Amino acid sequence: MQAKNTEQVMRHLEDIIAEAKRNCDRTGLFAALYRQVTLKINQGIESHLFEDNSRMERFATKFANRYFQALDDYQKHGKPTKSWKVALEATTHPDYLVLQHLLLGINAHINLDLGIVAAQINPDSKLPTFRQDYDTVNHIIGELLDGVQGIVGKFSPLLDILDKLGGKTDEWLMTFSMTKARQEAWNLAELLAGQNFVVQQGIIAMIDTKVAFLGKLLINPSRTLNKAVDLIHETESDDIPAIIDALNSIVNS
Repeated sequence: MQAKNTEQVMRHLEDIIAEAKRNCDRTGLFAALYRQVTLKINQGIESHLFEDNSRMERFATKFANRYFQALDDYQKHGKPTKSWKVALEATTHPDYLVLQHLLLGINAHINLDLGIVAAQINPDSKLPTFRQDYDTVNHIIGELLDGVQGIVGKFSPLLDILDKLGGKTDEWLMTFSMTKARQEAWNLAELLAGQNFVVQQGIIAMIDTKVAFLGKLLINPSRTLNKAVDLIHETESDDIPAIIDALNSIVNS
């Protein structure tokens, strides 16, 4: 399941979402959010929002293909990256919050995949020319995430407990910050861009281990927050198809 362009990315995501809704599969939660990200990027390309729109098309496609590859590897009992393995294995656990599933997918895709793809599309000295478009993409992601909390809150009425215990919910458990994640992804891209393939693979393996560990923290936070998660889960809706639909309707297409 590899896409050749963002149009195919959208179709693949729609297929994942449709199957997830049929099976009440939590894999569809992140896929729905990711479709919204891709939709916004496509709108940006069509309106010439980026400095280099053809490069952004290639970037968005290659970025999505890392997610598709991880999902394909996991479903066929292959070996996805450690980061994605943590996120995808979590989808089989009904006791995790919707917010946890979303953050696990974001963690793997931003903290690992984003920097890798930025370096692949812009090797060596080309990377600095991508910075403005990179920041624009991350602004798009940030805007979408600002709207996610309200949507998730409709299905998880006690979610604001986390605000009181762990700071702002979209920086849940004080272990995940989008601002920090985006900067670290750029740092990873800078580190990879000038290296040969063998060195790159060693760096990626090291970062993957780190990101997987962060994912495990998102699943198993502190004792106090675990109690809060249990309480929140008691009132959270288990209507997965409805939650998927809500996440998949943030952007007006």
